[in-house]
Parts: sequence; structure tokens; C-alpha cells
Amino acid sequence: MKGRLKEHWAQLTEDDLRRAEGSADRLVGVVQQKTGATRNEIERFLDSLFSGGVRDQASETVQQYSDAAQRVAAEASQYAREQAQRFASQSSDYSAKLVDRARTRPGETLAIAFGLGLAAGAFLFLGRKK
Repeated sequence: MKGRLKEHWAQLTEDDLRRAEGSADRLVGVVQQKTGATRNEIERFLDSLFSGGVRDQASETVQQYSDAAQRVAAEASQYAREQAQRFASQSSDYSAKLVDRARTRPGETLAIAFGLGLAAGAFLFLGRKK
């Protein structure tokens, strides 16, 4: 804000603005004294400074949040892709191991499949009786 004031009224110095710090009335008085501008003119400029500044800050903040949300979404998407690839790789590894086990030990695989079939049948049969 100080920069904008000094830009608008070049005769203002840091000391002038420091004297007026904390009070809008003092600021108006200092600007009037240094520049000869009317109170009304100064107040209109200050109002435009505050309304434009707040709007610009709000717009900038919204943009920052939007950018942050986009970064988080991109990171989440990348993480999900990596996890899906990892899961697919592990699934493929387990599938290959299962096929290898069935080829190298067919009797053991058949016994396990038979046992699982009996367990599933008993479970379904007992579940229907209730």
C-alpha cells in the first residue's frame, strides 16, 4: 500500500507514511499537507486502493488454492496409478506361482482344491439349514 501511495503522490516519503501509520485521519492529513490534494480526493483513492487490493488478494488466494488442489489431485492420480500397477504386478506374480505350483505338484494342488471344495460345500449346506 505504501508503494501505491508513493506512486500516486511522488512527494510522499517513508517518514511521512511512518508518521501517519495506524490512523487513516493522520494519513489523510499528511497527504493533504504534502500534496495539497483534497480530503475527498485522498479518501476516494484510499477506498479504491482497499477495494481493489482486497479483491486482488482474494483472487490471488483462490488461484493459489486452485493450483494446490490441482497439484494434490495430480499427485493422488499418480499414486493411484502406481498402486494399481504394483497390484497388477503382484497379482501376475501370484498367478504365475500358482500355475507353476500346479504344474510341479499336481497331486498336492488337486488335494487342496478337493479340500476347499468340501469346505465350501459344507459351508453352503450348513448355511441353508438355518
